[in-house]
Amino acid sequence: MPRIERTAEVAWKGNLARGSGLLSAVSSGAFSELPYTLASRIGKPEGKTSPEELLAGAHACCFSTSLAGELTTLGVPPESLDISCTIVMDEVEANGHQIVASQITVRASVPGADEETFAKGVRLADEGCPFSALMKRSGGEVSITSELV
Repeated sequence: MPRIERTAEVAWKGNLARGSGLLSAVSSGAFSELPYTLASRIGKPEGKTSPEELLAGAHACCFSTSLAGELTTLGVPPESLDISCTIVMDEVEANGHQIVASQITVRASVPGADEETFAKGVRLADEGCPFSALMKRSGGEVSITSELV
């Protein structure tokens, strides 16, 4: 696989407490001016995003392509994958706030797959997912709950 680079930009105005930012995808143009603030990051989102929400989306996307690939390689391509990811940030003693966990939930329709093959696909997908590897290298936990429907 070739080297992959993607760029996003932020325009922030104001101080931390009362400032706000706008996030845009430069490489793809897929989204522009997604609003975020400190208040929406640590409190109620109120229609604004956060770095943690974006990381959750990135991990879910990465895991979905990894799982689709692994199941296809195992001879049971998925019909559909519904994946949810929750990123957990918590205070870590002597390190401040850190991303400590990524919790993935998978509901999959995989015609022809038995539980053992599906579980193998999930395990291999986690091992091959660059975002799972990033979480684990940084000391974070990746937990996966999966259901074959």
